[in-house]
Amino acid sequence: MIGINELKFDENGLIPAVVVDALSKKVLTVAYMNKESLEISMAEGTTCFWSRSRKCLWRKGETSGNKQHIVSIVTDCDKDALTVTVYKDGPACHTGTDSCFNDVVYKGESEEFSLEALMKIIEGRKTDKKEGSYTTYLFEKGIDKILKKVGEESTEVIIAGKANDKAETIYEIADLVYHVMVLMIEMGITLDDVKMELASRNVLDHKVKQEKMTK
Repeated sequence: MIGINELKFDENGLIPAVVVDALSKKVLTVAYMNKESLEISMAEGTTCFWSRSRKCLWRKGETSGNKQHIVSIVTDCDKDALTVTVYKDGPACHTGTDSCFNDVVYKGESEEFSLEALMKIIEGRKTDKKEGSYTTYLFEKGIDKILKKVGEESTEVIIAGKANDKAETIYEIADLVYHVMVLMIEMGITLDDVKMELASRNVLDHKVKQEKMTK
């Protein structure tokens, strides 16, 4: 760990801070800190910035309630910029959006895969029904059909795992994940809901305690 005095603030006494969501890994916003706001952030555990337009300190969420709880603050190799990883209580942008970065300037030909993108595709098959789509078919059949498929795919994972077939197990896990995501959309459960649940407990300690109880 390095001290605040080792950081390189600019001629105005400021250092840029890139705020990143601990769950989604999305960039939420880029703000500026001075030495005082950084010290406040570290002391209080929530983000505090320096407003260049208002020339004053501002604690994120002080009026909106959308506080950002700090997980870590990391500097770059030149020590002149910060990455602040946070858990957020609400939208990061003053417009009410999840992130301040929403307007595409350029999009290359390569499509980046993410679970979030897959969730949007699956959700689209429910809101804008597509003829011949298996996903749309599941939504039309309803919760019982979806639950049945989740059960069937869970069994397939067990069978593949018991056979110690890594490739087949990966294939079946992918099928299971897809059907679970369909279930999540059907029930209005988001990826952030699941991530927050995992983040709220120590999974390793919880598992160890469960194992001890069964012995």
